[in-house]
Amino acid sequence: MIIAILVIALVFALTCFKIVPQNTVGLLETLGKYSTTRSTGLNFRLPIIQKIRVVSLALQPLKLAGYSVITKDNADIGATVTLNFHITDPVKYSYENTNSIESMQQLVRGHLRDIIGRMELNEALGSTSKINKDLADAIGDLTNTYGINVDRINIDELKPSASIQASMDTQLKADRERVAAISQAEGEAKSIELRAKANNDALVATATANAQATKTRADAEAYRIDKVQSALKNADQNYFNNQSINAFETLANSDTNLIVTNGAELDKTGQNATLAKMLGDELAKKD
Repeated sequence: MIIAILVIALVFALTCFKIVPQNTVGLLETLGKYSTTRSTGLNFRLPIIQKIRVVSLALQPLKLAGYSVITKDNADIGATVTLNFHITDPVKYSYENTNSIESMQQLVRGHLRDIIGRMELNEALGSTSKINKDLADAIGDLTNTYGINVDRINIDELKPSASIQASMDTQLKADRERVAAISQAEGEAKSIELRAKANNDALVATATANAQATKTRADAEAYRIDKVQSALKNADQNYFNNQSINAFETLANSDTNLIVTNGAELDKTGQNATLAKMLGDELAKKD
């Protein structure tokens, strides 16, 4: 009998106390109604009449299931979001909302649809950081509504639908081919330009060389003429007579024997002709 009483007393004592773990709080309910909040440690309660509900205050990760959003240009994108949150008001979280976490997820999805709905496809795909920031600003502090605070939001993936992805791949391929064609055309144009420049340089070099050669020949001829003229200035009458004799000697040995001269020079011409004949006869004797 005593043992039975002791066992009953032990069971009653165990049911009267509940341990609230670290980083949690206990919500004391009396006959199903919230009474007070209990802190970490060993807490007393009346069995059957009272109950302590433990609520964690630790940071919790939550990955939202992928869902579809529509961009400004009517492109269908699949979005995957991960967020971290913690409970800031255990009473609001537990009693003022049937499911605060689901409500929070719906709020995140709604704001994300609104943000991406104002963007075109290419802008949305390249602006995940901006979307994260805008989404965090839009959600703000949910303590007063759901007793929750969202600490971090991250867009894990924005993936276009299969048909849009195929169109993007086709466009990307076309863009690459266009860029390659432009690069090839620019390369060929540059090659033609370089060849034309090389040919032009060769023509210029040749023209310059020819001009230099012509100038050199002209300088040489001018030099020769200057020398002849200088020599002629110093020549006396005997030199010219000797030149006339040589000329008549050449004339005498040729088939031509007609000389045209003016009357004033007739005597000199005769003298020169005589001298030329004499010289010719002397040459003939020597032969």
